[in-house]
Amino acid sequence: MEQDARSRLASSFGAAAGAYAEHRPDYARAAVRWALEPSPGTRVLDLCAGTGTLVGLGVDVVAVEPDPAMLAELRRALPAVRALRGSAEAIPLPDASVDAVPAGNALHWFDLAAAGPEMARVLAPGGVLAGLWNVLDDRVDRVAGLERVGPRDTLGRWRAATAGLHLPDTGRAGPVAVTARFGSPEQAEFPHEQRRTADSLVATLATPAGVLVLPEPEREAAVGRVRAFLASRPETAVGDFTLPMLTGVLRVRRLGGQRSGTTEV
Repeated sequence: MEQDARSRLASSFGAAAGAYAEHRPDYARAAVRWALEPSPGTRVLDLCAGTGTLVGLGVDVVAVEPDPAMLAELRRALPAVRALRGSAEAIPLPDASVDAVPAGNALHWFDLAAAGPEMARVLAPGGVLAGLWNVLDDRVDRVAGLERVGPRDTLGRWRAATAGLHLPDTGRAGPVAVTARFGSPEQAEFPHEQRRTADSLVATLATPAGVLVLPEPEREAAVGRVRAFLASRPETAVGDFTLPMLTGVLRVRRLGGQRSGTTEV
């Protein structure tokens, strides 16, 4: 994707910050534990935190978010959390100041040529960088049918998209020389589910960037197709239902030295 198009999509969420906070699902707790390996004293940077879905891990968390509307929603909902304006390409934290950097549904928006060295800079040796994504489990027939009329955040598409995702060489000359290296990526998927009604699922599926940037008639048509599909299925037409999902995780470790509270890697 061209950088201009990526930037336009990535900046679309602020216009729907309230809906994003209300409808976006959290992440499977087992996935978060595997991604971050938290222990007492672990320092976590929730990078491009949005409205704070990953905040509240029971560890020392600082949130960084580039969009002012999303940041305002995060601060309103979680006033006790330290929340800073910043981006993956310009993180307002000191060198080696955190042990884990999770990015929820955000890593694919980063300019990794700039963000890779920056994330390496703030990570302590042995720390982990993890991307987490909630995806629909399209191995289930009714979810596969839903994909055909609307949402694209599915297991099959996630596997394809992350297969080639990698961090560039993080060596960088300049005022701060970053020579950290990351180890081999690890990938895992964790069962997850959400209780939804047709209305709440439609509202959730209206928050991805690809839908938010559509002209109003096209957005209404896209939402209408999803609503019609849900109405056509007995299990989703009336009342609440379980939406089969997974949390997919891509994790890499910053090489060298020790991580706070852990053994040498």
